[in-house]
Amino acid sequence: MHPLSPVLHAAKTLVVIIAALSWQTLGRVGLAWFTVMVVVMLLGTVVLSVVSWYFTGYHVVGRELRIHEGLLWRRTRAIPLERLQSVEVVRPLLAQLTGLAELRLEVVGGGKTEAPLAYITVADATTLRERLLRIAGRTAAPAATGAPEAEAGDDAAEPGAVAVAPEHLVHAVRNNDLLISQLLTPQAFLLPFGVVFVLFQFFSEGSWSFIAVASTITAMAGVILQPIRRVLEDWRFVLAREETTLRVRHGLLETRSQTVPLNRVQSITVTWPLLWRLKGWLRIRLAIAGYSGADQSNGSQADRLLPVGDLAAAGQVMAEVLPGVDVSLPLAAPPARARWLHPFALRRLGAGFTPTVFAVREGVLTRQLTVVPYARIQSVRVVRGPVQRRLGLATVHADTAGGAGAAAQDRDLAEAWAMAAELTERARAARQQTG
Repeated sequence: MHPLSPVLHAAKTLVVIIAALSWQTLGRVGLAWFTVMVVVMLLGTVVLSVVSWYFTGYHVVGRELRIHEGLLWRRTRAIPLERLQSVEVVRPLLAQLTGLAELRLEVVGGGKTEAPLAYITVADATTLRERLLRIAGRTAAPAATGAPEAEAGDDAAEPGAVAVAPEHLVHAVRNNDLLISQLLTPQAFLLPFGVVFVLFQFFSEGSWSFIAVASTITAMAGVILQPIRRVLEDWRFVLAREETTLRVRHGLLETRSQTVPLNRVQSITVTWPLLWRLKGWLRIRLAIAGYSGADQSNGSQADRLLPVGDLAAAGQVMAEVLPGVDVSLPLAAPPARARWLHPFALRRLGAGFTPTVFAVREGVLTRQLTVVPYARIQSVRVVRGPVQRRLGLATVHADTAGGAGAAAQDRDLAEAWAMAAELTERARAARQQTG
């Protein structure tokens, strides 16, 4: 790893240390002792980070990426590149200022990011990403001659960067649309009420102590910063196509460049939020086998394919990922007796087959369409609850390796078994075609 890695790790840990000590600790021990505690814990973190950096390394052996780490207990992880799902280059703000990057690998069956390499130079990250994808068979080998080129939309080429295959732009999201989309959310409409509630709680206490002021500011920041964080994460969102892979780039304070092999996409979900429908907008997400979605814990989505766009943009995106699939698919509704289970949503439910995907539609206020390629279906289930048995209904589940798959809710029992049989046959035929 780069020699500055311990510094960046320590800086990232500093925020966690201060948050762990909390405002109450500051109020009890005073500013001087609070500063001493922070400095001592930070120095300990720096020492541990330096030791970890010194005994951590990686190298590629054949078709494996091997990562060595540990001082007292040495550990070597061997990651078969055949299991590689996606590669992401992440650059937090401090990494951008120092010219460094973090490389994250997602593999089949991983519950978390399998191999976070932090931190290395941008040139090394780009070179390693292209090399791993090439070994895994996700991209073609670079040309043997010619000057190295920088990726479109990435930082300027640095010494040591490899030539990458040309890519073409699929869609770039307008930043103005991102801003407006976050204003058209329930959180934005409820934001004034949340701020008023926090202020009311503060003034009703009748205390103007430092702890009260700090706690109030922290609570208000939590309410206000959520939509702002989403805009910052999707800023300058660009989707590009390079041979058999998708390139997704976005972010302002923290930039991300994700490479997703198209043959690893398990399903696609198109969502129409209630307020977005006023402008005809939607969003698209994808599921990748084994993708951990580590960023989900802080509210971000690492599975974004189109954070906001209209039908035309959705058509451009779907044409690259699933050619021939339209987001306005005609789907068959459940039988009328399913109204007992869905008194308001029956007209919005639907399921059907296309030559390449199984599609399911659901939702009332927030409408959603899920499409699953037949080749990605791992299993098919027919599930019947007690009420469904009384009504002669059943739900058909098409399970994938990268998420919940799709579920055709409350179909007629005979139709459900016929749908399950057809799904099984189409999935078997699709897997045989893809080899």
